[in-house]
Amino acid sequence: MEQVESWSEGIAGFHARFAHRFGRSEPRERALDYLTGLLAPLEKKNAWTMAEQVGQLRPDGVQRLLNHSEWDENAVRDDLRDYVVETIGDKSAVLIGDDTGFLKKGTKSAGVQRQYSGTAGRTENCQIGTFLAYASPQGRALIDRELYVPVSWTEDRERCQASGIGDEVAFATKNEHFRWMLQRALDAGVPFAWVTADEAYGQVKHLRSWLEERGVAYVLATKVNDTVVTLGGKEFRVDALVAALPRQRWKRLSGGAGSHGERIHDWARVPVRDEWENGSGHWVRALGPGPALRRQAE
Repeated sequence: MEQVESWSEGIAGFHARFAHRFGRSEPRERALDYLTGLLAPLEKKNAWTMAEQVGQLRPDGVQRLLNHSEWDENAVRDDLRDYVVETIGDKSAVLIGDDTGFLKKGTKSAGVQRQYSGTAGRTENCQIGTFLAYASPQGRALIDRELYVPVSWTEDRERCQASGIGDEVAFATKNEHFRWMLQRALDAGVPFAWVTADEAYGQVKHLRSWLEERGVAYVLATKVNDTVVTLGGKEFRVDALVAALPRQRWKRLSGGAGSHGERIHDWARVPVRDEWENGSGHWVRALGPGPALRRQAE
């Protein structure tokens, strides 16, 4: 019972951080109900199940909150980010960018179309969201998000308006989303040590340049046929750099515990630029056959 009461108090305290974003008392209360429902261990989460979870006979209140209430979702996003920093913020933290798919039926959900979903591992009718996560020794949480709106939507403004997508929303790539979210974190003074993302982001050279211009350390996965420019101005494919390494340069190290036990891999790194520049160095780091680009502060 004490644990349940503590859990309820924690939700209420978190809700108090952004309750003022709702101008009226009813949506303010519904927001607490909705938050409680989202965090509840329900097998399926929809308006009906979450309404029942908080003692409501019908889902009308939850639906009104989602469909008709006026509130500043970006301000709530910032409230959440500030709360995360206050509770688990750490200078050694990592910012993680990734996108995920949400399977949908029909054509009405904002941004939905048949597109590749990493969650499903195939092309499905789905929405795609781009997210920024914060991981520190104290815990982890999502702190930012963007909805991917495909060209098929941005070229159909009537369809956008019907789904609540404003005329100001233009097409943007997931890499642009990642930069927007990182810039918001930088502007807010979020404490972190470095940034990471998979090859969908790491292979984009202008993203790496963007991070270096801002003095941000990163570890980004990339494809084997990606190229890097060394200090001497020569361009090399990363797989060629890795293949040239002698066997003694590889070290077998643990990547931490996984669902099937310790994750042991062979690791190696190749300096891309032999000299440190502005307190930073650059390497291609390989995990077995898979390369990654790394820029690390001294």
